[in-house]
Amino acid sequence: MLITHDTRRSLDAVVDLVNTAAENDTPDGLADVASLDNFVRKHGISDVGVLSEHDLAAVREVRGRFAGVFAADDPRTAAGLINELVAVAGTTPRLTDHDGYDWHVHYFAPGASVADHLAADCGMALAFFVVAGEQDRLRRCEAPDCRHAFVDLSRNRSRRYCDSRTCGNRLHVAAYRARRKEAAG
Repeated sequence: MLITHDTRRSLDAVVDLVNTAAENDTPDGLADVASLDNFVRKHGISDVGVLSEHDLAAVREVRGRFAGVFAADDPRTAAGLINELVAVAGTTPRLTDHDGYDWHVHYFAPGASVADHLAADCGMALAFFVVAGEQDRLRRCEAPDCRHAFVDLSRNRSRRYCDSRTCGNRLHVAAYRARRKEAAG
């Protein structure tokens, strides 16, 4: 599956957005407008203006809807959720070449809120996966204490953890120690 630069950036943004939700003992990564501003800067989200509490609430709602896409059991459910997101955002595709990036497509309308911007661009990035029959690549970490979202871009669709260096290694080491303990005992 060909993934363009702007689609990859949108995928990274939607994964990070979903993973800001409070979970287990982790606090909400979008606790205030300052954290939303940091998120916007980190992901180079352009043309959003001055952020407010209203933007924060709207982005949190969009985040919850995106979480539903990652939890969807089938492409029809995922497609329905994505269709709702991009419809509410007032998707308006347009070509642009800003900030040193070559030509790419923005799906949000000029002057759109940050929530609509995320819903449109990230929603369309996820839509490409459903269209390509790759919805099963939108996953949650299999580590029992994690459940972070990620997009499995491995060739053989074998990725199981959000980060193999943390969740994957931690579980592999625990399994190894359990096997050693069982063999010794």
